Amino acid sequence: MAEISATLVKELRERTGAGIMDTKRALQETNGDMEAAIVLLRERGMAQAAKRAGRETTEGKVGYRLAEDGARGTMVAVGCETEPVSNNDEFLDYAKKVLDVVEAKGVGAESELEEERAALSGKLGENIVVVGGARFEAVDGARISAYAHPPANKFGALVHLRGGDDDLGRKLGMQIVSLRPRWIGREDVPEDIVTAEREIYVNSDEVQSKPEQARAKIVDGMLNKRFFGANVLTDQEWIHDSSKSVGQALKEAGAEVLEFELFALSAR
Repeated sequence: MAEISATLVKELRERTGAGIMDTKRALQETNGDMEAAIVLLRERGMAQAAKRAGRETTEGKVGYRLAEDGARGTMVAVGCETEPVSNNDEFLDYAKKVLDVVEAKGVGAESELEEERAALSGKLGENIVVVGGARFEAVDGARISAYAHPPANKFGALVHLRGGDDDLGRKLGMQIVSLRPRWIGREDVPEDIVTAEREIYVNSDEVQSKPEQARAKIVDGMLNKRFFGANVLTDQEWIHDSSKSVGQALKEAGAEVLEFELFALSAR
């Protein structure tokens, strides 16, 4: 086995960020060939990343970028396993690259960084994954707004809004992050989901214990409050003024939400 100098080990560590024993072993196995040792470390890093792939990523960062005129907005969520890694400079640099490539080329372009993701996962010893990404292009004079919840930036929302202003867009982002609606309006909810939800209420002990003639009205009330009120954005209570719904706030502002995307790196 070739004798490996401390200088060579130091150089390999600086170039790869790998640990001292891993770099020394790689150099020994490649007879001191620096480039071959780098390849070997990368291969091992990817193999380790594959083993970590199933591990839960409840930490990380949600980041966004908006065009100055609001015509375009991009948001990505990159997950990891622990808070220290989520604040690691190399992790943050990788997350920025993901945002850059999605902004430039659209969702799916982050796959171009797969080799770098795997190598970083191996280096930092955690599962690192692109949880999601979105890029909105404004239409018909609408604007794109965004919100990422500080200080951890583990939750975020991208909003496509017609009418209103940037402040309303940001408030809507806060609303979406806080109450996590699934749909914009009732018309967006698939009918089979509404039917299934209604059946659950109809067959519940809570309803079955009531007089038969009152059950339909009770079920409608339960649907409105418990299902639509929780899952439909325009039906939700406006967190900035509990006296009104989001729909009422939008109507007062002469605004309409065209689309939104919610990102969440943990269940809170």
